[in-house]
Amino acid sequence: MASFSLPRLVVFDCDGTLVDSQASIISAMITAFNSHSHPIPESESIRRIVGLPIRVGIEILLPNMISSEYEKLENSYKEAFGTLRKNGDIDDPLYPGVSEVLNILKEENWLLGVATGKSTRGLIMTLEKFGLTDRFLTLQTSDTAPGKPNPGMLLNAMCDTGSTPQSTIMIGDTTFDMEMAVNAHVKAIGVSWGYHPVEDLISAGAQVIARDYSMIPELLNKIFDN
Repeated sequence: MASFSLPRLVVFDCDGTLVDSQASIISAMITAFNSHSHPIPESESIRRIVGLPIRVGIEILLPNMISSEYEKLENSYKEAFGTLRKNGDIDDPLYPGVSEVLNILKEENWLLGVATGKSTRGLIMTLEKFGLTDRFLTLQTSDTAPGKPNPGMLLNAMCDTGSTPQSTIMIGDTTFDMEMAVNAHVKAIGVSWGYHPVEDLISAGAQVIARDYSMIPELLNKIFDN
């Protein structure tokens, strides 16, 4: 492994990268659309907007509506998601290998962060569920910066950790993650197990693709060796 004097930061997306949250997101979105008698989006269409701010995603799913209708749908989505959580109907399992890889990266002195379209409350609840809260030095959410692909979350993460674009890597499953990395001038690793096709991740700026979690430490070190 190459010697690197600057703090080395790896920033993970959450939904579709750390946890598989598609079932709860799709369920809440369907409930929201149903509650206002709008045509129900296909599940694949909902998966495609995961990672964006809720309002932006809804506007993509249902274009050309007035602002007040989008506000109603956004509020209904949040209410539906809250109901799922209250009733214990959210599973959102951790992808296989996450904990093991985070342990390896900690041993190799990587600084770890998260950049997600979730709210801060939602992210912390997810990390607490799996005992991962103390693994991450910086948590960037829709509450701390503009939504992806705006580079704000990555810029904040670098500021928090003293890292630079040259010593930072983004890991995510959507084109929004890759585009955010490009906009922040950092390199990116796409993952194949999430919600956007691999070819789209490459087109959007991924340097390499991880096919499973065990590949990530080696890919990170190869990027810095180059």
